[in-house]
Amino acid sequence: MTGSRKIQITSTAIHDVLVLEPKVFGDERGWFTESFNAEDFAQATGLNLDFVQDNHSFSRQWTLRGLHYQLEKTQGKLVRVVAGSVFDVAVDIREDSPTYGKWVGLELSAENHKQLWIPAGLAHGFLVLSETAEFLYKTTDYYHPQSEACLAWNDPQIAIEWPLPQGVSPNMNAKDSAGLAWEAAPKF
Repeated sequence: MTGSRKIQITSTAIHDVLVLEPKVFGDERGWFTESFNAEDFAQATGLNLDFVQDNHSFSRQWTLRGLHYQLEKTQGKLVRVVAGSVFDVAVDIREDSPTYGKWVGLELSAENHKQLWIPAGLAHGFLVLSETAEFLYKTTDYYHPQSEACLAWNDPQIAIEWPLPQGVSPNMNAKDSAGLAWEAAPKF
């Protein structure tokens, strides 16, 4: 674990996917946290990035979004949950990476205040665990629908262990339901 005085950083099984835990100040009145500060982020991660777009989504329980990525205008993403909880997943699709084909996943929630840094070159998705969830993410490039790709959430070669209760199917849109198999999906 590394970090600054305001952010604690934990590495994951994919070395450049990072868990960020900002310091939370609380008392009987409630709590306060600085959810993002460019200087503190750079100091804690060693990354000096320009975030150009903020996205905010609302989803109902068992909604699964992803696994998304863009082949052009590739996006690094700093993601967090401000209401509810999700199981957040990143899959390494960089062919020259030592963790190519591996995935990491963890719970992000309004209660734990954790954030996940997902560099460009990874597919990303999440499953809503709570009744509803609001998910925020900052991106290092703009949405580029012409180059968007979707990796199948349930590809057996990747074998993501989604925390779905037995007998529950995820709620998905047509695009995500038609995600590409690992062998057919374009890689970096």
